[in-house]
Amino acid sequence: MGKYLDPRADLTFKKVFGEHKNLVISLLNALLPLKDDERVESIEYWPADQIPERTEAEKYSIVDVCCKDNKQREFIVEMQMTWTESFKKRVLLNASKAYVAQTNKGMKYKNLQPVYALNFVNASFMKDVDDYYHYYHLVHDKYTDKVIDGLHLIFVELPKFKPQTISERKMQVLWLRYLTEIDENTREAPAELLENTEVNEALEILERAAFTDAEMRAYDKFWDRVSTMRTLESDWEDKIKEAKDKLNEMKAKAEEAEAKAEEAEAKAEEAEAKAEEAEAKAEEAEAKAEEAEAKEKVAKAKAEEAEAKAEEAKAELKQKDINTARRMKGLNVVTDVISQVTGLSNAEIEAL
Repeated sequence: MGKYLDPRADLTFKKVFGEHKNLVISLLNALLPLKDDERVESIEYWPADQIPERTEAEKYSIVDVCCKDNKQREFIVEMQMTWTESFKKRVLLNASKAYVAQTNKGMKYKNLQPVYALNFVNASFMKDVDDYYHYYHLVHDKYTDKVIDGLHLIFVELPKFKPQTISERKMQVLWLRYLTEIDENTREAPAELLENTEVNEALEILERAAFTDAEMRAYDKFWDRVSTMRTLESDWEDKIKEAKDKLNEMKAKAEEAEAKAEEAEAKAEEAEAKAEEAEAKAEEAEAKAEEAEAKEKVAKAKAEEAEAKAEEAKAELKQKDINTARRMKGLNVVTDVISQVTGLSNAEIEAL
């Protein structure tokens, strides 16, 4: 059994930072993005009726310490044991409420003081980046030196903290090592933590022997609830993942069906185009056939006309021959000679 309790629990976090002003001041100055002339010098804890209300689940997953300094700046310090995306919105809401609440005290807009929400998260939630420190505030999208000083939201992903790979301020490193390296299995704290006056004081408060039996029962109950919450969240994550997988599978099938439908539609359009092309060719062939038939009729008509004219010419010629034969017969020309001249037969000549 270790010498200390875990500093991230409700009981221990509040006992260290909710009852010892010098320690929460040190923590704020170490973790907040404050300039040297903005450092916190003194604080007063919020009255109990000003602390944001918690849902039943949040009571066992979120630990908070709220205070303000001599400049009337508001500070909300939280230890979040579990994580959901809605926590960001909740942090923003509570910080906004604290900012707006200043107007209820008769403070003019120009005198409104900023609100800092410092959130330690005992889980990794930004899995696509390596940084553990995330600072949100109102900054001009182009001129980043232009800032509206109002709400400052800081999230610290404790599992990502690696002291050997960072170069932050000394006290920031020490407090984060205190929150990440000390737990119930710690028999002896690292020398670097013991050598620092403020962190050493926090460690002394954490010593198991300093807690009563009732406090230990509350401490154990807190971790039991946290474990239950994590189990429920894990189950929900599995269900959500399963639902997402099914949704992705359905989307893939829908996309495949849509692709097949588009392919079938393309083939139908291609077949329709070919049918229209064949129909056009058939109409063209029919038109050519009709044109050929018309030409044939014209040629036939012309042939018949030529034949009629030939018959007429033949008849006129024969009439001329008959007339010639009559004249020659009237001149008593021999029948054989008339026949030779006109081409009429002897019988035709004698019939004249």
